[in-house]
Amino acid sequence: MKQNLAIFITVRTGSTRLPNKSLIKIGEKYTIEYVIERAKKSKLANKVVLCTTLSHQDDVLCEIAKNNNIEVFRGSTEDKLERWNGACKFHDVSFFITADGDDILCDSDLMDLGLKQYINDNSIDFIESKDVVVGAFTYGISANALKKVCEIKNSTDTEMMWVYFTDTGLFNVKSLEGVDPYVCRSDIRMTLDYKEDLEFFTNIIENFKDKEFNIHDIVRYIDLNPEVKNINFHRHKEWAQNQKNKTNLVLK
Repeated sequence: MKQNLAIFITVRTGSTRLPNKSLIKIGEKYTIEYVIERAKKSKLANKVVLCTTLSHQDDVLCEIAKNNNIEVFRGSTEDKLERWNGACKFHDVSFFITADGDDILCDSDLMDLGLKQYINDNSIDFIESKDVVVGAFTYGISANALKKVCEIKNSTDTEMMWVYFTDTGLFNVKSLEGVDPYVCRSDIRMTLDYKEDLEFFTNIIENFKDKEFNIHDIVRYIDLNPEVKNINFHRHKEWAQNQKNKTNLVLK
């Protein structure tokens, strides 16, 4: 059976803490274009799909996707699970890695590790990685497991969707394999929610300029310039607590 593997870039313009963060420019590119650029470096994905909403406010994201030669799927505003489920059906996807629009320096090598892991074991429903730098890798999800979750979920607000896979005991959940311990760091924050995060990303992108760089290069740069991680890491505790509070509500 042919495996149709994809990377889904999950994004919408309706952010609150940092309004329209996907459309902020760093240098000559919108932040969402950095995600697209890095997802397209995958050697194993058959396609990259920008998954956004039906809101007219997100038309601009579809135009950006078109200009960057990737596919688009538009679905539910709040319900990421249904949006992904629709994208899997429309694009006939067996398994996908999701890359959040917030995670503008996500790593294609880590994405390919997840895709390779699924290729080697099609029984996997969900891949997570709790140890790598936050924002470098999100999740890997099988279309079959996603369909089942959409049948059992109890809400249309699925921002904290992973608990349906990890906490119900219904799915084959694995940790991402083959990760270099060097990039397993809990003291670096690489996700875009606050103005300090934008300063952090700007610093890194300006340092590397037009050179290609991956998560190893980023960690190495930060280790040589430890003040860089202090630009935004003080925000991480607040962010993590918000995530925990929302997660606790999902399966109640």
